Amino acid sequence: MATQRVREILSWYAGENAGVLSNLARIMNTGKLAGSGRFVILPVDQGFEHGPARSFAPNPPGYDPRYHFQLAIDAGCNAYAAPLGFLEAGATEYAGDIPLILKLNNHDSLAPDGADPSPSVTGAIDDALRLGCAAIGYTIYPGSAQFQSMYEALAELTRDAKACGLAVVVWSYPRGSGLSKEGETAIDVTAYAAQIAAQLGANIIKVKPPTAFIEQGDAKKVYEKEKVAIATLSERVAHVVESAFGGRRIVIFSGGAKGADEKIFDECKGIRDGGGFGSIIGRNSFQRPKKEALEFLAKVMAIYKG
Repeated sequence: MATQRVREILSWYAGENAGVLSNLARIMNTGKLAGSGRFVILPVDQGFEHGPARSFAPNPPGYDPRYHFQLAIDAGCNAYAAPLGFLEAGATEYAGDIPLILKLNNHDSLAPDGADPSPSVTGAIDDALRLGCAAIGYTIYPGSAQFQSMYEALAELTRDAKACGLAVVVWSYPRGSGLSKEGETAIDVTAYAAQIAAQLGANIIKVKPPTAFIEQGDAKKVYEKEKVAIATLSERVAHVVESAFGGRRIVIFSGGAKGADEKIFDECKGIRDGGGFGSIIGRNSFQRPKKEALEFLAKVMAIYKG
């Protein structure tokens, strides 16, 4: 039986078919945060993105894809997201144990594509269906000169995924020659990235926690004139969530590179207090011994429970 909060969130997606709504409900009704409308998702695409040693040497059991399935299950995560190979290596053994998100495009660091990154499509809708996934995942880089091909590919994949009843999760990470390094996490740019993902049909939007920096001159004038509150993380999160259709789209925030626990916990509190829906935390969890990872994720989930 869905909780009132889950039903409320599903009502925001009234234009979707029953399959998409069922898979969104499946994700929301899984794990320690089930029924709360809050999310902690384990993503493990770093082996593809950064290489195996950089990703798994700090905790060698992580070289085995099955380790991450079990970690997500034991921790009580809402879902587990990974590229095709990692999911194929464990989807049968762990069938039905946790909702899966197939990351359909990925980017590697061996042959950098300069200032304007463009990930490669590395999986298909048929793969997600074959593996029993609840959703597909896709990364876009607003600010990259390659934006057009990314947006067009996502639009096509979104249409096909939803026709099959799969939900769509979009990693919206501003990056490229159109932005300064500081601008990649600027509040105006992050809010814009959330809006773009929502406009492209994302059911769940993943962005980075925003800073108080404002990248765009025209945006800066509006923020100042309208006195948009962005001094604290919770205020910035509230603005980003508001930018995703007035808060009627699920917006979750990345955990980033492994850092000090208290800093991460404070960040989670800011996300929670600003109305963010949760976190998608990879390296900060799987790059530590399992016992420590479970304790860490339990603390994160306790924060989101309030």
